[in-house]
Amino acid sequence: MVQGNDTPTSEFLLLGLSEDPELQPILFGLFLCMYLITVLGNLLIILAVSSDSHLHTPMYFFLSNLSLVDICFTSTTIPKMVVNIQTQSKAITYAGCITQMYFLTLFGGWDNFLLTAMAYDRFVAICHPLHYMVIMSPQFCGLLLLLLWIISSLNSLLHSLMLLRLSFREDLEIPHFICEIKQMIKLDCSDTFLNDIALYLATGLLVGGPLAGILYSYSKIVSSICAIPSVQGKYKAFSTCASHLSVVSLFYCSVLGVYFSSASTHSSQSSAVTSVMYTVVTPMLNPFIYSLRNRDIKESLKRILGMAHTKGTIVLGLKM
Repeated sequence: MVQGNDTPTSEFLLLGLSEDPELQPILFGLFLCMYLITVLGNLLIILAVSSDSHLHTPMYFFLSNLSLVDICFTSTTIPKMVVNIQTQSKAITYAGCITQMYFLTLFGGWDNFLLTAMAYDRFVAICHPLHYMVIMSPQFCGLLLLLLWIISSLNSLLHSLMLLRLSFREDLEIPHFICEIKQMIKLDCSDTFLNDIALYLATGLLVGGPLAGILYSYSKIVSSICAIPSVQGKYKAFSTCASHLSVVSLFYCSVLGVYFSSASTHSSQSSAVTSVMYTVVTPMLNPFIYSLRNRDIKESLKRILGMAHTKGTIVLGLKM
């Protein structure tokens, strides 16, 4: 990468959410706590699913992978932001910025695909219950997960290679707390037509496509639920979708909120602030949504916490 004066560039400057010195300690504590809550909450979901044989089903298989992706997703952004605040440095190396952008796109795309796979799982479970175990076999779920990983990886690789061809002007300040693709393209001093086309096509296909699939799945699910004669049957069918529907709504509403907010205000700083919703808040809330609205997860967590408390009591008793 080179600047406009053909001198090599080694780093970018992430301006963050605010340049006010008085807000830095507050932001440091807030984002550190949110990161720890995100990691702990999602680890508990993974532990609950892996340790309970009753949860070894396609729905919880995708859920545990969603929790893993959420941990990785936040780990690509918050630690660097917290370190920069603590060290009072805004710098991120060129290689570090490209790497962060790659993994941010990778895990963000995989998050999107997993929500679509979970919607399809609920569609099959409710609309084709008799064929559920045949359609959603372990082999199919594994191959589907692998396919989603490959597509997301290729998309991230494409954007990374497209960025490597750009040359940048001297102003390398990114008005964001992450190396976001759109903000990096804006720093380019050459023709960005191909980058813009790749970005819009990828967004349309890899975000619009899954969203359309989710909406179609839930339209069929709602039709099937309405056809159930008993109120209790309707409630039971809907309760199996409630947690996932809440997560889908939170994820896509926050993403669309970021898009429309930045489009209406034309402010990069406003876009950075609203981006906190889908990069930090949504991964943090996912475990709470699933644990609070899902009886199986709650019972599994209670058993795990009960066993941990019992072992702790035994160890303390032996020491005394």
